[in-house]
Amino acid sequence: MKVFRNIALGVVVLMTVIIIGSCGFYKYMISPISKDEKIIEVEIPANSSRSTIAKILKEQKLIRDENFFLLYVKLFKISDMKAGYYDLSKSMSTKELVDVLRQGSTKNPYELDITFQEGINMREIAQIISSKTENSYDAVLEKANDPVYLKKLIEKYWFMNESVLQEGIYYGLEGYLFPDTYRLTNKEVDVEYIFNKMLDAMEKVLEPYKEEIEKYSYSIHEILSLASMIEKESATVEDRSRVASVFYNRLKGGWSLGSDVTTRYACKIDDKRQALTTEQYNMQSPYNTRLTNGSMNGKLPIGPICTVSKTSIEAAIRPVNTNYFYFIANINTLETFFFESEALFEAKKKELKEVNQGF
Repeated sequence: MKVFRNIALGVVVLMTVIIIGSCGFYKYMISPISKDEKIIEVEIPANSSRSTIAKILKEQKLIRDENFFLLYVKLFKISDMKAGYYDLSKSMSTKELVDVLRQGSTKNPYELDITFQEGINMREIAQIISSKTENSYDAVLEKANDPVYLKKLIEKYWFMNESVLQEGIYYGLEGYLFPDTYRLTNKEVDVEYIFNKMLDAMEKVLEPYKEEIEKYSYSIHEILSLASMIEKESATVEDRSRVASVFYNRLKGGWSLGSDVTTRYACKIDDKRQALTTEQYNMQSPYNTRLTNGSMNGKLPIGPICTVSKTSIEAAIRPVNTNYFYFIANINTLETFFFESEALFEAKKKELKEVNQGF
């Protein structure tokens, strides 16, 4: 009997040791690899099996053993770990890792922000897109003037019409892409994806003015053309409604708008500090409102010349009522002076000639 008691005691001791050892082993296996909290970026591809996830975690040295990890998720009947990009660390236990993978992630390390400033033209937009994404400069400009694409947009957006397809338009989408910062999913996004985001934003900006626009004496294309001139000619945001009033007064009077910024656009001169020549001022173009031969009297340019802000759009739709026909800005102080007479305008222009370096 003593022998049997000794055997039984031995079995109990052995089982106790096994249980304690197993518990210790289990606790060790699910514990963090180390105290290192350095972030490790991990991608779990779509449709990854539990075996694939275990292999990835092992390769990143986040778990001690693949088979034990598989045993763990099977024991707790875990089958809802999600694909995605995760920030993990070696200081996380197996339970913590699994909990994070079950919650899922919206992280995308390939996302990037792309910013378009107010007052830039399509060539500048193409430069920004080509520098930030895999799209080439030429591909961007080609898409901006693709008649097939433009016709699809005309069907989709209420504020677009056949005006963007006119002969003589440099880029059909000039002035229709709203300037802002946009988040892209990756560098491989195509040009249409970017343009569509910018057009969606423009639609949201224009929507509150839709009824006014539909009753307005000018078309939406003409409003955006005028807004683009206001954008380029205004020294400050506060000046925009008064600049708009000058342009409207000149249009109503059958005058030439006489805007240098349209000449620069017509000549494709992006450096605003570059002096214009007499030949350039007289360049025959449906964009050039500086023509003195009368062909542009009472006319807007054929289309917008740059991206436009909400405040410039509002100024074009709701200008203040003035008797001003001229304006000039001090480029150093950004103060704009408005005049009813040419004599007063010319006097101020002469006064500011040195300050404005001839402009």
